[in-house]
Amino acid sequence: MRYAALLAGVMMGSGLGSAARAETPIGGGDRIEGQPFATRAPVYARHGMAATAQPLATQVAIDLLKAGGSAVDAAIGANAVLGLMEPVACGVGGDLFALVWDPKTKALHGLNGSGRSPAGLSYEAMKAKLGDRAQIPPRGPLPVSVPGAVDGWFTLHARFGRLPMAKVLAPAIRYAEEGFPVSPLVAEYWRLNLAAFERSKQAGELADYDNARATYLVAGQPPKAGEIFKNPDLARTYRALARGGAKAFYRGKVAATIEAYMKRVGGALTARDLAAHKSEWVTPMHVTYRGYEVYELPPNGQGLAALQMLAILEGFDLRKMGLGSAAAIHAMVEAKRLAFEDRARFYADPAFYSMDPMRLLAPARVEAQRARILPDHAMASAALPAPEEGDTTYLTVADERGMMISLIQSNYRGMGSGLVPDGLGFMLQDRGELFTMTPGHANVYAPGKRPFHTIIPAFVLKDGAPWLSFGVMGGAMQPQGHVQILTNLIDFDLGLQEAGDAARWRHEGSSEPTGQPADGVGTLLLESGIRAAARAGLEQRGHRLAPGDGGFGGYQAIRRDPATGVYEGASEMRKDGCAMGY
Repeated sequence: MRYAALLAGVMMGSGLGSAARAETPIGGGDRIEGQPFATRAPVYARHGMAATAQPLATQVAIDLLKAGGSAVDAAIGANAVLGLMEPVACGVGGDLFALVWDPKTKALHGLNGSGRSPAGLSYEAMKAKLGDRAQIPPRGPLPVSVPGAVDGWFTLHARFGRLPMAKVLAPAIRYAEEGFPVSPLVAEYWRLNLAAFERSKQAGELADYDNARATYLVAGQPPKAGEIFKNPDLARTYRALARGGAKAFYRGKVAATIEAYMKRVGGALTARDLAAHKSEWVTPMHVTYRGYEVYELPPNGQGLAALQMLAILEGFDLRKMGLGSAAAIHAMVEAKRLAFEDRARFYADPAFYSMDPMRLLAPARVEAQRARILPDHAMASAALPAPEEGDTTYLTVADERGMMISLIQSNYRGMGSGLVPDGLGFMLQDRGELFTMTPGHANVYAPGKRPFHTIIPAFVLKDGAPWLSFGVMGGAMQPQGHVQILTNLIDFDLGLQEAGDAARWRHEGSSEPTGQPADGVGTLLLESGIRAAARAGLEQRGHRLAPGDGGFGGYQAIRRDPATGVYEGASEMRKDGCAMGY
C-alpha cells in the first residue's frame, strides 16, 4: 500500500519555476519537459480530454467522446468502468458529487448525489445497536447509507447527456463480462481491503462475507497485477440500469434484493429508503484567489475547507516564501488547522443544520483567523478531529463543445462496508461511519440524514471562463491537496503535471480518544521530496513531523486555454491512471 511513498523519492528537485527553468541549460540529466521531479509531460488535445485513475477507463471516456457523447456521457461511462476496475475506491454502492460547466448557458452547475441514513433507524436505536462503542463502526450494516451514485448518473445524464445510457454503459458491461487485467496499485489496495474484511469477519463485525469473497476473489485470492478479473453479477446490474434507468436500481429488483439482504444481515436500509432518494442540484460556493474564482460544493461535503484555506492564504506572499519552503508550508498548514477547526464543528447536512456556510467566509472572520497565524511558531492549539481514511476515485472530462465535468465518487473507507447484496456484484458503502454520536453536534446521526462527506470535486474560472477542472482523492487530504495544487499553479508557476507531481504534505489530528494531542499541534506528514532545510524549519516552528505513508491523494486535472480552446490534461503519478485526448 506504500507504493506512493516509494515513488515520492523521485520528487522535488531544483524548485525552479517555469520562467527560471527556461533559462537553465539542458544537460546532465535535466529534462526538456517538466521539473526534474516530474515523471511525464502533460497531454494536449483540441477536441476532447479525459483523466481518470485507470487507463482503460480513460480510454472508454475518449471513445464515448469520439462517438458524439458529451463530457457527462463520457464521465458516466468512465465511472461505470471504474466501479468494476477500481472497486477499492468506488462503485454503484457509493455516492457521487459533480461540478459541470455548461457552455450553452456559461454557468457552473453543482450536483450533490449523496445518500441518506435509513429512515427507520432512530438515534436511540443506533445507540442501542452500538452498545459500548462510542462511534459507528467502519464495516457491517450500521454504516450503510443509501447509495447515491446511480441516481447521480441519471440526473446528470437527463440534463447534459447526448448518447443513450445503453451505449454509455456498454463498455463497462463488456469489460465486466469478458474481464480486464487488474492494474498494480489497485491490486495492492484490493489485497489490503480483503485482508481487513477477513479480520472483521473473524471479529464478528460482518454477518456475511461469503458474497464479497465470491465477488472479489479469483481462485480464492485477491487478483494480482495483470491478472484477469470478471464480474458477471455487476454486468447484469449494469444491464438492468441500461434498460430500466435509475428506477431499476431504486424501485425494482435491485432495491428489493438490497432490502432482503440488509434484513438478513441485521441492517436497517429498506426499499422505501432507496425509492425516496433523489440527487440535488446545488449552487457551488466560491472564493477569488489571486484573480481566480475557485468553486467547491457546499456542505455536507468538505469543499468549504479548501475555500477557507485559500481565503486565509490570500494574505500571505507564498511566491516570495518559495515553493516547498518551511515558511510556505507552515502558512498553509496553519490555514488548514483553522479551517478544519470549523470543519469539525459546522460541516453537516444543511437540511438538519441551518447555519449559512458563507458566514465562515465573511471577510472580517477570515481576517481574524489569519491573524491567529504566527510566522515563526505553530499555534499552540486548534481543534483537531481524528484523521479519516478514505478511498475515492476522481475523474474529469472535457468535450469539443466546451463542456467540462469534475466528478468524484466513493464508497468511503476502501471498498466499503464489506457487504455485497446477493448477485448484484457491488459493495454497499460505509459512509455512515462519518456521523458522530455526540448529541447536539451538527453532524450527529439522525434517520434520513446525509452524513458529512469527504469527497469534493473542484473547478476554477478565470475572467468568467472555465480554466481548470480538477480534484485530489483521499479522505481529509482532499482540501489540503486542492490548496497545494492551486498554489503550485498560481503562486509557484508550475505546469499542470508538475503541480500534481510536486512533493506534498498532509496534516492530521490525533486518533487518541480525546481527538487531540496534549499540545494541540497534530502531526505533519511529509513526502520524501520535501527538502531537509524545510523540514528543519518546520520543526523549529514547533510542528511534529512524520514520514510520508503513501496517503497523499490522487490528482487528475484538465486545463483549458481560453484563447485557443486547447485542453491540457494531467494525471496523478501516485496512481495507475492517465490523461488522454484527441
